[in-house]
Amino acid sequence: MTSSTERPEPGPDYADRTHVAAGGDVDVRGIAPGDSGSILDTAVLEDPFGPDIVEKAQQIIARYPVSRSALLPMLHLVQSVQGYVTQEGIAFCGRQLDLSDAEVSAVATFYTMYKRRPCGEHLVSVCTNTLCAALGGDDIYRKLQTHLGSEQEPLGHEETAGTPGEPGSITLEHAECLAACDLGPVIQVNYEYFDNQTTDKAVALVDALRAGKKPAPTRGAPLSDFKGAELQLAGFFPEDERTYRAEVDGPSQAVETLRGAQVAQERGWTAPVMEDVPLPAVEEKK
Repeated sequence: MTSSTERPEPGPDYADRTHVAAGGDVDVRGIAPGDSGSILDTAVLEDPFGPDIVEKAQQIIARYPVSRSALLPMLHLVQSVQGYVTQEGIAFCGRQLDLSDAEVSAVATFYTMYKRRPCGEHLVSVCTNTLCAALGGDDIYRKLQTHLGSEQEPLGHEETAGTPGEPGSITLEHAECLAACDLGPVIQVNYEYFDNQTTDKAVALVDALRAGKKPAPTRGAPLSDFKGAELQLAGFFPEDERTYRAEVDGPSQAVETLRGAQVAQERGWTAPVMEDVPLPAVEEKK
């Protein structure tokens, strides 16, 4: 074909030659590159979702009046098993909810919490939105990229240091607004908050994770691994009350967040009461 240019130019840009579809006498499998059976392989992959996961899926479905509403927690359940949303996971959700693979894929590829590549034992999310970026979030992210990778090959977005799923492996991502601007720059590990971060604190945090430790988050529940967090997001918690409290309970507020409310209370400030204004009449359609 003709050589590419730096920017598209107006006018026709014809190829040097064209191709027609292969005729019936062409052995497509024989001319396929690499493993001749790979592109046409119709073998059924082993189903990694056993009876216990099917039972959990049915419990999720029972929470909703319409079964397809269960898709979001169902995808978290899939990630709690495999560490990401695989094609088998998409098919599993489709079977349980009577949805097509395309319908499941449309949701799985829309939300960033559903990963299409294997995640590490821990998912480290660095907020790089406006305020956190200005406070040092960009510096933290760049530092972790080179610390988990190298100066020559920094770790990219949603790439993993170590073998995905293995102990000490870390998947790094930059995140858009983690809703903690009063505590920026912030990092989440498996969606638990580590507030008021610096580059040194962030490096110490990921080093502790790689060494098998689980530092206490600034707020929120005690740290688990990524798959454990995904199981909780699917709505499954320990039945024993003591274990439940130990794994889930944690401080959910910070002094900075409550400071405005405390000052208002001390000074007797209250918000003005809104008047009950009637809605304007809507003209009837003829």
